[in-house]
Amino acid sequence: MRFERLAGLAILLCGLLEQAAAQSTDLVLRGRLTGTDHQTYREVPFAVPPGVDRVTVTFDYTGREQRSVIDLGLIGPDGMLRGWSGGNKRTFTVGTVDATPSYLAVPALAGQWALLLGIPNMRANATADYTATVTFSRGQASDDAALATGARWYRGDLHSHTGHSDGSCRNRGGSASVPCPPFVLAQAAAARRLDFLAVTEHNTVSHAQALGELQPYFDTLLLMPGREITTFHGHANLFGTLAPLDFRRGWDTVLKDAQALRGLVSINHPVRPSGEDCMGCGWDTRTDMALVQAIEAVNGKDAGTRWSGIPFWEAQLDRGYRITAIGGSDSHRPDESPPGIPATVVHAAALSQAAILDGIRKGHVFVDIEGSPDRLLDVRAEANGSTAMMGDALDAPAGTAVRFRVRTAGVAGARLRIVDNGREITPLADPTVRDVDSVFTLAGDGRPHWVRVDVIAAAGHLLLLGNPVYLNARR
Repeated sequence: MRFERLAGLAILLCGLLEQAAAQSTDLVLRGRLTGTDHQTYREVPFAVPPGVDRVTVTFDYTGREQRSVIDLGLIGPDGMLRGWSGGNKRTFTVGTVDATPSYLAVPALAGQWALLLGIPNMRANATADYTATVTFSRGQASDDAALATGARWYRGDLHSHTGHSDGSCRNRGGSASVPCPPFVLAQAAAARRLDFLAVTEHNTVSHAQALGELQPYFDTLLLMPGREITTFHGHANLFGTLAPLDFRRGWDTVLKDAQALRGLVSINHPVRPSGEDCMGCGWDTRTDMALVQAIEAVNGKDAGTRWSGIPFWEAQLDRGYRITAIGGSDSHRPDESPPGIPATVVHAAALSQAAILDGIRKGHVFVDIEGSPDRLLDVRAEANGSTAMMGDALDAPAGTAVRFRVRTAGVAGARLRIVDNGREITPLADPTVRDVDSVFTLAGDGRPHWVRVDVIAAAGHLLLLGNPVYLNARR
């Protein structure tokens, strides 16, 4: 027994040496438990350096064939129990905003922590070697495992609310309107066959914990915690970070702070009237638009109305900014106005938050105004052996032939509207959508152009809003 204890101490010492060598990035803690540890608790200390926003622990051990059992918990710098998962989780994360179910978020992570090992069963002659990998993350972001891999078009909603701000729905008995649980909104999004749903509460990220708890259940619907930065002079969604951001400091400062956090910012409903019915809703400010990555060109059902954000977005394109047009339902009542109308459809490398946001940054996006489950708008341009899709830039010197190919689905009988620098052009003799791709050619003149394609219903209303291909882009 004495030898086994000495061996265990040696292994623990090796773990501590590895911890020091990791230089506050990843720690590997190792140790050995023996029969004398049966029905005892052991602490395995580790230090979290300043500036860390998330701590992720992955834990495993040997000896299961001898019926050895090691339960897992966590003790914080204050000496208090910050969570206990027993044997039901091999990996967990604790952040300053949210944490894996079984654990609690902690506002400040720096300090001396300890894994708490409970040993409910260890036979007298048994040994069990454990390994705990501790990963530190800087820059608060939610966990982002991909739900699906492979580059394709993913359909979702980028603007919605629950009871964590002002989202409501009828209670189960139908007798009253209540703060709507995130589960109800997620159920509505799944019913509409969405691939991703961003929940964007006003100036808070309290919903991140709830979405993390729901994500394993909604295994085909990516739940993305965002926030709607809500001020007296405009609203904008912020994606990709849960870190604190002071919305009171003025938009130029807020946008720079968001950029420092590597967040993606989208201006919401930019031309909505601000007043007692919608306080601060319109974009009533002059800002550096180079700090804005997207504009909510379609909010709910405002396409074709005077509140449409499309003219505001096109004005930024005319100024030379390559800002992506997106849509959002702005659903506040999923039982009456479900998410996904409109749908933002993103060509992304995977169904993960990072991949979806990367696709939006690149402009690989179209907006499905009615939120159908099967409509497609894929625009590709070719010139001098190079190919660009929506959002990409393409060099087109004077005299260059630029060939556009438009692939659609679910919109037979509609027509294509082609826009060049804000002006509708007619390079197609017949713009009616057929079962084959539509192809047209434009002559490059060496000057900047943004060329985009929309799909218009036979009745005249907008069905699909496309982002531009940029020819000879200045920015």
